[in-house]
Amino acid sequence: MVQEQVPEPVDITSLRREDPPEEVGPAPDRFLDRELSWLRFNQRVLELAEDSSLPLLERTRFLAIFASNLDEFFMVRVAGLKRRIATGLAVKAASGLLPRETLESIWEQADVLSQWHAALFRDRIAPALRAEGIELVRWADLDRDEQRACKRLFKERVFPVLTPLAVDPAHPFPYISGLSLNLAVVVRNPKTGKQHFARVKVPSNFDRFVPLGNDRFVPLEDVIGEHLARLFPGMDVLEVHTFRVTRNEDVEVEEDDAENLLAALEKELLRRKFGPPVRLEVEESIAPSVLELLVSELDISMAEVVRLPGPLDLRGLHGIADLAREDLKYPAFVPSTHPLLAEVESAAPVDVFKALRRHDVLLHHPYDSFATSVQRFIEQAAADPHVLAIKQTVYRTSGDSPIIDALIDAAEAGKQVLALVEIKARFDEQANIRWARKLEQAGCHVVYGLVGLKTHCKLAMVVRDEPEGIRRYIHIGTGNYNSKTARMYEDIGLLTTDEAIGEDVAHLFNNLSGWSRKAKYGELLVAPDSVRSGLIEQIDAEIANHRAGLASGIRIKVNSVVDEEVIEALYRASRAGVRVELLVRGICALRPGVPGLSENITVRSILGRFLEHSRIFWFANAGDPRTWIGSADLMHRNLDRRVEVLVRLPNPDNVAEISALLERAFDPRTDAWELGPDGDWTRHPGPVHLQEAEIERHRHRRHVQ
Repeated sequence: MVQEQVPEPVDITSLRREDPPEEVGPAPDRFLDRELSWLRFNQRVLELAEDSSLPLLERTRFLAIFASNLDEFFMVRVAGLKRRIATGLAVKAASGLLPRETLESIWEQADVLSQWHAALFRDRIAPALRAEGIELVRWADLDRDEQRACKRLFKERVFPVLTPLAVDPAHPFPYISGLSLNLAVVVRNPKTGKQHFARVKVPSNFDRFVPLGNDRFVPLEDVIGEHLARLFPGMDVLEVHTFRVTRNEDVEVEEDDAENLLAALEKELLRRKFGPPVRLEVEESIAPSVLELLVSELDISMAEVVRLPGPLDLRGLHGIADLAREDLKYPAFVPSTHPLLAEVESAAPVDVFKALRRHDVLLHHPYDSFATSVQRFIEQAAADPHVLAIKQTVYRTSGDSPIIDALIDAAEAGKQVLALVEIKARFDEQANIRWARKLEQAGCHVVYGLVGLKTHCKLAMVVRDEPEGIRRYIHIGTGNYNSKTARMYEDIGLLTTDEAIGEDVAHLFNNLSGWSRKAKYGELLVAPDSVRSGLIEQIDAEIANHRAGLASGIRIKVNSVVDEEVIEALYRASRAGVRVELLVRGICALRPGVPGLSENITVRSILGRFLEHSRIFWFANAGDPRTWIGSADLMHRNLDRRVEVLVRLPNPDNVAEISALLERAFDPRTDAWELGPDGDWTRHPGPVHLQEAEIERHRHRRHVQ
């Protein structure tokens, strides 16, 4: 990876970026389309569902994840493209595609993926589940006893909840809520022979797949469909068809005009429920007349209709994947306490503050337990009489949040508590509004950050009164303070008492809660002021190091790479001969391996049982590597419209840990996908599965303590 080591790295503060080089090829060829790249990411999720070497229920879960991902893609990205087209904002994307061209390509590829998803469930997963004694059956497959049990369920529990909505001159076509599952019912009056249309919503507060016993399940809509005569007594039920609508559910709040951001957001959330439709999913057996009615009443085009074999809405497969069949899942995994936070000869929890005064702790979740590190850090701070203040950002948190409870305990104990709650965190808005109010009621100082910017950084600061004076304890991470996702998301976090970092974090919290406006920090890069420029400065330093014959190289691990300025800097590094390696979970607009442009850049992607979520920026720096971790992806929204933080790891041992992790990730033997210059990803199966190897490495580390 790195070239021959020579001392004395180039001082990046003295660098001036070279003049932009001549373009290589037409500009649109320099960037892959971000929306199509996202679809290719979801294709990789489907490839995991297809992988017969993986445990069966995990493959089932990947089908459910694909369904949820695609729903969100249509609710946000496709809805955004439609809005731009409708408002005449026909600006070309960096890929050179107009919004309409992008939308056409999306529909073509999304339809292919949707059909593959449905076929994979029908032809591969469902039969494999059946072979293991788990059966997902339709109504016609039920025996008499099962039908009687379903009839009793319908009569006692489901029927009282249902509301049939007729459509006639006195009853307008009902509102169809986004992502709800619905039955389109055609009935006939036997006396007059006249046909009528009605809609029945499948209630979401019942199991999506009704358990019949012995690991047999039937879709809830089948149970309802077979008992519609009870909903329409005296009528003949002629047709029953399942359909589902996806709506624009993105939220836009005009903060500058809002006297109260909380009230403005709540109003916008109500409006989101009535967003325009962007996709109509129907079972492929739907009658043409019923489909024509739905298309007309929903004001949607036939091009936005997706015909699928039933059952629709396979998000419900999460329930199947949760079955207590450990033989069909990944081997059980229990996160371990980081060795520096573990007491060897005592059952009592370690004193986190005492441990941090001895050394920084670099955490790697979920392998390192969140509960015995970050959560314990905040809980001990709340209970410690020497702690004067706690300041923390809250972007997404779990439903029963021990972190929030600890902040409330701290406030009630008289400590100064500042909670910076980002109430605009997409799809978590309602939960965060509830948390904000709960924190305020407990006496916490609750603020919502800076107008026009989402606060996405992951920061916690504890101020403690000690014999030597005031000391700041800091946590900076790549993931949210969410105890649930911390068991499923791969993230990095730093716990430190480094004075320079503590000073920077204190200033940043003052910026976010008050009127101060400090734009430069010694140990942090903070968006929107300095993340992009700071990273480009580091990239240019690697170019200068390479030209000076010093060790050079760039390794970046992020969720997405979209920002054109950073991509151009990486292209510039590649043309100068610097080796660039990117590990990208999701979207990548950079086109690697193009002669004269990016032949020194490789892009890999690793997917598995955990969601790769950490953001790491590693620079060879003439043999003395610099490493940054933090919350920022390389996207416009992160670098321009969010408060993001990257921190440079101050401890050489921690830098070495990250270097070793990246070495394992980029090892050719590690199972991964690689991106080609055409935008296609190719899987290169390897004998090493990074996440399973990390589990074993941490397990071994625990045993040798």
